[in-house]
Amino acid sequence: MSKDFKTAVKERRTFYALSKESPISDAQIQEIVERAAEYAPTAFNSQGGRLVLLLGEQHNKLWDITMETLRKFVPAENFAPTEEKINSFRNGYGTVLFFEDQSVIKGLQEKFALYADNFPVWSLESSGILQFIVWTGLDNEGLGASLQHYNPLIDEAVSKEWNISSDWKLLGQMPFGKPIGSASEKEVLPLDGRVKVFK
Repeated sequence: MSKDFKTAVKERRTFYALSKESPISDAQIQEIVERAAEYAPTAFNSQGGRLVLLLGEQHNKLWDITMETLRKFVPAENFAPTEEKINSFRNGYGTVLFFEDQSVIKGLQEKFALYADNFPVWSLESSGILQFIVWTGLDNEGLGASLQHYNPLIDEAVSKEWNISSDWKLLGQMPFGKPIGSASEKEVLPLDGRVKVFK
């Protein structure tokens, strides 16, 4: 189902309604995640991105943790929409967790003090690229996904459940699965005023 690069970028969409099916094998999903981790560009080639791929019951466990965490913050009488949303992610096939290793950032700040203030920013930029590569890679193989941010509410429980290093900062969660339905057309703002070209 491979697409050319321009088509893959254009057709990547957000899917919330997912099924517990995948058109590709777990090994192929793992390869998408691993290739992204290997080749996503990073400042100073620091490679501080960290990923956790959750499949099967491990994926379910993440969204159970998220649901129970949110119950502590959302009043019971208002919880139905939250429950519906979390269940839509739980109904997916898997989740990719995106982290940035803070020890890498600190090491670079110590080594290159002149750029110390920039390394946290560059780390977030690198994570954004990594997320886009994984998302587009999954979409390219027929999997729908979205990017969620239940951090920092779930950070402690996630770290405990999967024995995650305290240096790893959770930045996003990407539930994925076979999409149910089609994506809506993306509204694109006019490029005039957004892109400048000088020749």
